[in-house]
Amino acid sequence: MAENYTQGTIQAAPNFDANRDAEILRKAMKGFGTDEQAIIDVVANRSNDQRQKIKAAFKTMYGKDLIKDLKSELSGNVEELILALFMPSTYYDAWSLRHAMKGVGTQERVLIEILCTRTNQEIRDIVNCYKSEFGRDIEQDIRADTSGHFERLLISMCQGNRDENQNVDYQKAQEDAQRLYQAGEGRLGTDESSFFELRFHLFSIDREFSGNVERGLKAILQCALNRPAFFAERLYYSMKGAGTDDSTLIRIIVTRSEIDLVQIKQVFSQMYQKTLASMISSDTSGDYRRLLLAIVGQ
Repeated sequence: MAENYTQGTIQAAPNFDANRDAEILRKAMKGFGTDEQAIIDVVANRSNDQRQKIKAAFKTMYGKDLIKDLKSELSGNVEELILALFMPSTYYDAWSLRHAMKGVGTQERVLIEILCTRTNQEIRDIVNCYKSEFGRDIEQDIRADTSGHFERLLISMCQGNRDENQNVDYQKAQEDAQRLYQAGEGRLGTDESSFFELRFHLFSIDREFSGNVERGLKAILQCALNRPAFFAERLYYSMKGAGTDDSTLIRIIVTRSEIDLVQIKQVFSQMYQKTLASMISSDTSGDYRRLLLAIVGQ
């Protein structure tokens, strides 16, 4: 197995039958009360691709929109989680970016979490989807919502042409960091061209940049070295302390569920001496907790 081999906790269900699943969901929502457990059993054990087929089957069989029906039956975090699971994955990323830039204030951490961690192919798909679904140019939205080094960093990430060579050359990285540091030493502003060439190898990040730029660069670097560790850390801080950042918890669990959630769980245990499942258990409740744990597994 390659060292960068990863796997999700959700695989496509064998013997999948979209019509049967559509029927189960219809029964779960019909009549008095909702059978949440039946819904959880279906959504947690089907791949995203299979969920798209269930949506189509539901419409064909009942002439109804599954998502509208789910919305009318569910509420709160479990609703947000189930709706996220039913979005095609590229669309979910595009939707999350759109919502991070819509309305008052920009959720910079969401922009970083998506734009600085996805593969080149994923980025290109997201940019296209953003255009086709929302009729908007993501670069224009980023320019309108951010500025300075941070804006340039995100626009650069939107190009989807990062060096994806997995073997980071530490010797070269050190030299790059040195050059970068000298470019930033003792004068206003930083030599951006050398800066963007060296997007990756940043070992003196903290000295020159502040806030979001620094967070973005760290995300890029972390993802170059150990992507699951980036997400493990984000998950931990979404639950640590008072209150839970449910949107982040939902977004990461859903978006990584078929990619590298197995590795994220392993790294999480190593980093925090507790399992991801145990932290979710103590931080959430009800159907929301049941569904998260069904996705994460023990």
